[in-house]
Amino acid sequence: MAKQSAINKNNKRIKLSDKFFKKRQDLKKIIMDKKLTLEERFKAQQKLSKLPRNSSKIRVRNRCQITGRPHGVYRKLKISRIALRQLGLEGKIPGMVKSSW
Repeated sequence: MAKQSAINKNNKRIKLSDKFFKKRQDLKKIIMDKKLTLEERFKAQQKLSKLPRNSSKIRVRNRCQITGRPHGVYRKLKISRIALRQLGLEGKIPGMVKSSW
């Protein structure tokens, strides 16, 4: 089980990134628009840098929904390889059977 503080910090980052997603996207469009003047683009860049760092999507860490483990997480399932194996052994995942040879 991961530290509760790390899980809470990541949840806070997820909420912030969702909150500021539209605003960041609009500012990035302005910055990348070559038709605008350099001054307008620079002002948009300054506004973007004023936003909280944790509102960036890149700062969110993929974590297991069950254990909070940060490594070995399947993106589609949002659970770690260890939790996946445990659930498979318990028979809680349809179609997944224990391998034996």
